Amino acid sequence: MNQITQEQREQLLILQQEEINGYHTYEKLSKIIKDPNNSRVLKRISGEELKHYQLWKEYTQQEISPNKWKIRFFYWISRLFGLTFGIRLMELGEEKVQLVYKKLLDVIPEAAKVLADEEKHENELLDMIDEQSLQYAGSVVLGLNDALVELTGALAGLTFAFKDTKVIALAGLITGISASFSMAASEYLSTKSDESGQNPVLSAIYTGIAYIFTVFMLILPFLISKNYYFSLAWTIFHAILIIAVFNYYISVARGYNFRKRFLEMVSISLGVALFSFVVGNIISKWIGV
Repeated sequence: MNQITQEQREQLLILQQEEINGYHTYEKLSKIIKDPNNSRVLKRISGEELKHYQLWKEYTQQEISPNKWKIRFFYWISRLFGLTFGIRLMELGEEKVQLVYKKLLDVIPEAAKVLADEEKHENELLDMIDEQSLQYAGSVVLGLNDALVELTGALAGLTFAFKDTKVIALAGLITGISASFSMAASEYLSTKSDESGQNPVLSAIYTGIAYIFTVFMLILPFLISKNYYFSLAWTIFHAILIIAVFNYYISVARGYNFRKRFLEMVSISLGVALFSFVVGNIISKWIGV
């Protein structure tokens, strides 16, 4: 076994920590996965992570305790938001670890094999995942996009047209709920007519739920506050927050560019809202409301 410097030992301790964390995380996740094949993959990967840990331990001659907080965090993230999201989030954090491996390639012979194993693990983990929530991500995007664009714009126009938060909320709810059923029905018919293999009922449900959730979040400020300017500003903040959270989720789970998707969706939603705001103000003055 090659002699290592203190700096290399510290790098190996970082790898040890990641390996023992990975072992416990994948071990826990393997017990909650319903698909037997996926469960076996996770179980095998957890065993290989433990072997890697023991290999680095031979060099460092030091035991490392698992980071229980980190293990629980990724376990519950995977349970709440799906295995795909949880695993991809873990992989994002392992990019720095890959750099550590590459620094050790010329010093420790086993580093090349372990790095190859890690890359193989990443491919296996991402290939095995086929979650319903991501299969119908397009339907969720449709519901969110439509509600954000239409309702943010409608509320902006209604704010200047009525200047009464309760009336604005009532009009927004009627518009939003009606539109959610209409959009869900359109998604059902659209999915039924194509050959994507998706269940049209589930597509409609995902679209409708995403739409109604967005409607509630956008209307909420007008139900709480009596100041219609403040309510509109709060609604726009909610719209940006929804766009940011959802696009972050999809960007991590699908490997998309977060910044590009976020800016595009914000620009469209706020652009329509601004246009509707101006139109509402003009119509309000024109008809004397």
